[in-house]
Amino acid sequence: MKDFTFALLSGIVITAIFYACSKQDTASKPIVFEGVQKVNVVSYTDHLMEPFLSRDGKILLFNNSNDPSVNTNLHWAVREDDLNFEYKGEVLGVNTPKLEGVPTMDKDGVFYFVSTRDYDQTLASIYQSNFSNGTATNVTQTIGVSKNQAGWLNFDVEVSADGQYLYFVDGRFDQFGGPYEADIVIAKKSNTAFQRLPNSNEILKNINTDQLEYAACISENDLELYFTRLTVPISATSAPQILYRPEILRMNLLVLHQKSKAFLVL
Repeated sequence: MKDFTFALLSGIVITAIFYACSKQDTASKPIVFEGVQKVNVVSYTDHLMEPFLSRDGKILLFNNSNDPSVNTNLHWAVREDDLNFEYKGEVLGVNTPKLEGVPTMDKDGVFYFVSTRDYDQTLASIYQSNFSNGTATNVTQTIGVSKNQAGWLNFDVEVSADGQYLYFVDGRFDQFGGPYEADIVIAKKSNTAFQRLPNSNEILKNINTDQLEYAACISENDLELYFTRLTVPISATSAPQILYRPEILRMNLLVLHQKSKAFLVL
């Protein structure tokens, strides 16, 4: 059986990349990948999208095609070596006839993903569960993230390694498609829910633009943010660009909710 392969261009999630920047530079940097190698998911033959590597490097989570004609589900594979993973199947306990995709997980196995299962009733699309050995349990809606406005959909999500922050996207759609707008937002965990940071727009002012920003990926130390930018209106020639913000948490310290962990403002 032919092994499915994908390029490490998706290594925005898989590989830690470090860059230097001047204190005066406020521009996001485009990333140029070199030495790209293919990663094999043995015995998997379908499309592979939105890869996420667990914090210990042992488990690869992903979804199949997100084409509207396909039932998009979450899958997992186990690492054999740097370039090979063994496909284990769909993640149990989480998939529905609606879309499930964009997996992310903190170091304690709390698993977040996007699902449209109940959007028409709840206007929410980010869910969480506990992940262990290919099974998701205690699947619940992530509270405090949705804008609760029809047409606005959170179509991307990333959790910090310590599980205290979500980096997600507010995207505007309509009956004809979209997104027409997309910006990254930060929320902080509060008990069993999350709260949007009141200064999220200020923190991300050098990242969000009039274009589409999405697919956030935060470094383990919360200091570098990788993301994708796409120019609107979207056309057949549109080309997404992967960028990063070195030292996203820059030299003004903000103690958030009286916690010693601080963000450096862009």
